[in-house]
Amino acid sequence: MRVQVNMDRCQHYGQCVFEAPSNFALNDEDLLEYVAEVDDANLEEVRSAVAVCPVQAITLRS
Repeated sequence: MRVQVNMDRCQHYGQCVFEAPSNFALNDEDLLEYVAEVDDANLEEVRSAVAVCPVQAITLRS
């Protein structure tokens, strides 16, 4: 699975960071960085991150 973030839509609220810190992080400038490849062990937390994004900027694709 791969995660994709629409960076034009992302407002860097960081809710995804709390849900899936293995794939999402805010850098020193509070901008979102993410790992596109989703490990099977982290799939459920990434799904939670997709669900909690307040601007629906995150998608998960196979």
